[in-house]
Amino acid sequence: MTHELKKIVQAYLRAREQKLKTVLATVVALDGSSYRRPGVRMLIRGDGTMIGAVSGGCVEKEVLRQAETVFRTNIPKVMTYDGRYRLGCEGLLYILIEPFAPNSEFMAHFDKAIKLRRNFNMCSHFELKDNAHRDYGTLVHFKEAILSLRPEYKTGSNLQVFEQEMAPCLQLLIFGSEHDTVQLCSYASMTGWEVTVVTTPAEEKKSTDFPGAQQLLSQEAETLDMKLVDSQTAVMLMSHSYVKDLKYLLALRDTHPLYLGMLGPFKRREKLFNEFLERCPEVTEAFFEDIHGPAGLDIGAETPQEIAVAIIAEILSVARQKKPIPLKDKEAGIHS
Repeated sequence: MTHELKKIVQAYLRAREQKLKTVLATVVALDGSSYRRPGVRMLIRGDGTMIGAVSGGCVEKEVLRQAETVFRTNIPKVMTYDGRYRLGCEGLLYILIEPFAPNSEFMAHFDKAIKLRRNFNMCSHFELKDNAHRDYGTLVHFKEAILSLRPEYKTGSNLQVFEQEMAPCLQLLIFGSEHDTVQLCSYASMTGWEVTVVTTPAEEKKSTDFPGAQQLLSQEAETLDMKLVDSQTAVMLMSHSYVKDLKYLLALRDTHPLYLGMLGPFKRREKLFNEFLERCPEVTEAFFEDIHGPAGLDIGAETPQEIAVAIIAEILSVARQKKPIPLKDKEAGIHS
C-alpha cells in the first residue's frame, strides 16, 4: 500500500504545479467481498485524470462522478457502491472522498518516513452511510507529528475510524549485473518495490543499464554498508560468479532480511555453504535454513522474464506468509 501512496503523492505534486485540485478516494470499509480490500486509494485530479484504482476498474467511473461535489464544495463525503446488485460478485464498498492538499510540513514528514523506512499510520474518520460532512477526513500519524491531508482539517468526534499501518515499501537488493538482473529489476519495480542493484566497480555498469532501479551501488562486498538490509528487504544473489556470491553471502551473515535467495542448482549451493562454514563456523543452522536456493517457485520458468516472475512470486509468498497453491483449491475466500 505504501508504494501506491508514494505514487499518489508524486501525482499530487505534479497536479499542484499545474494548479489543479485533487481529491483522494479511500475504501474505508467493506461488507462482503471485493477486488481490493479497505485501505486502497485513488487520486482524482481536477481534469478527471485518475491515479491508482479502488477496484478492478468497475467502480472508478462512479467515484469520479461522486467526486464532482467534493471538488465544488471542498466538503468530504462517503459514497457507497453495492456491487452485489450491479456486478453480482462484489460486496458493499464504503469509499471516503476527501480534498487532498497536504502542506509542506506534511510533505517533509512523509519524505522523511519514506527515506528512513519508518512505519506510519493512516486514520480515516467517517460514517457508514452516504453523506457529506466537514468532520470526515484522514489524519496521518508520523513518528514526530500527526498531520492531516488538508491543512484546515481537525477530526470530529463520534465517528468511525479506519486505521491502517503503512509499512516501508518492500525493498529488493539484487547482487548481479547480467540480463536476468535487468529483468528482475524491471518486474520488481513495476510491482512497486524499491530496487537497489549492487555490482562491482570492475563491471563498469551505469544506472541506465537497470530500468526501474532506484539506485545502483558499485562497490565491493567488503565495503558495502549492510545496514541498508532491514526486515522489509528481500535479497537476491545472482551474480553468476561463485566467488562473488560467496563474498556477498559472507557480508550478509549478520543481517536479517525478509528473504534471501540465490540462483544456481543445489550442488552449487551446497558447495557455497560448505566453504562459507569453513570461514564462519559460528553461524547457526537457522541462517542457512532461511536461504531460498535455488530461488523461485517451481512454475516451469525458462526465460529470464519467467524466472523473474517465479522469484517475485516466492518473495511475495514469504512476505505474506502464504503457502502457494492454486486459488481454485482454496476453500476459504481469496483474501482469507
